[in-house]
Amino acid sequence: MGRFIFKQKKEIGLSPDELYFRGQKKIDKVLLRVIDFDADNLEESAVDTVEEVLKYQRTESVTWFNIDGLHNKAIMEEITRGFKFDNLILAGVMDTHSRPKVQEFPNCILISIKMLQQEEPTGSILVENLSLILTEKVLITFQEKRGDVFEPIRERIRAQKKRIRNSETDYLAFTLLDIVVDNYIYIISEFGNKIEDLEEKLHPDPDQSIIDQINSYKQELNYLRKNINPAKEMILALSKMESEFIYESTYVHFKELLDNITHATESTDNYREILSDQLNIYHTTMSTKLNDIMKFLTVFSVIFIPLTFIAGIYGTNFDVVPELHYKYSYFIMWGVIVILALGMLRYFRKKKWF
Repeated sequence: MGRFIFKQKKEIGLSPDELYFRGQKKIDKVLLRVIDFDADNLEESAVDTVEEVLKYQRTESVTWFNIDGLHNKAIMEEITRGFKFDNLILAGVMDTHSRPKVQEFPNCILISIKMLQQEEPTGSILVENLSLILTEKVLITFQEKRGDVFEPIRERIRAQKKRIRNSETDYLAFTLLDIVVDNYIYIISEFGNKIEDLEEKLHPDPDQSIIDQINSYKQELNYLRKNINPAKEMILALSKMESEFIYESTYVHFKELLDNITHATESTDNYREILSDQLNIYHTTMSTKLNDIMKFLTVFSVIFIPLTFIAGIYGTNFDVVPELHYKYSYFIMWGVIVILALGMLRYFRKKKWF
């Protein structure tokens, strides 16, 4: 499956509001969970049908309705009918390859964002689409599979933390988005540590494996940017949205969220630049190393050219060669060779050619 863009041929021509699952099935059975709470009371349960949740629309408490698994069309139809949503809303939820976005409808706000996790031990990035439907008293969240990424929020609710227990669905939505953005920053920081560790391997003698690591990190960072940058646009739009479903006091939290995701996007850009610099350092180091080798070989080649010339002359087969039968001719020849070689080495050293 393509990591940057994916579309099945059978999806072509479908109506935008058709409830059709556009994605990869990651869980067999759809799980429905409900947490209903206010300042004093808490009710948490797993339910079998959407109908069991509809009663919470008429209460004064805050309800968090979570659906794990997006492939069951019947459940999506029940949610559409029960909460009187436009078909376009749930069609967007079932499209797991859509860009992060925020859309306001007459009775709700649809928020879509990508959740990222780092796979161990490979370190590759796993992506999951998260959708939130924000209504006045019920927050509905849709995940592709069951996970524990939001368990800290559930623990805060169970522990009767005042802020979350006294707030409305808009603040609950903020806490979930905050977890997603915190995961962005965590993953980027983990990549950052690995990227910075490459600096030590670049000196003084880098090997070919560093190129593979740099290219792998660049690919993963590009994938991060592909998911995080649109999320920043979505949160920016959310922080500027004037909606009856978002209280004035919550906007400050969305602006804080915008600062955090801006920090995440800037960090990915910085690390991409660092990787590019490391790639340049690697090529420069290898080029310098090759130049030193060529310089060394060239110097010795130049030295041996006249020595070979001398040996060639005195290695000829003519009968009459000056000093050929002289007693010390062999030693004189070696003396000339040694003096010539040392003289050339001294000259090259003086010129700083090696």
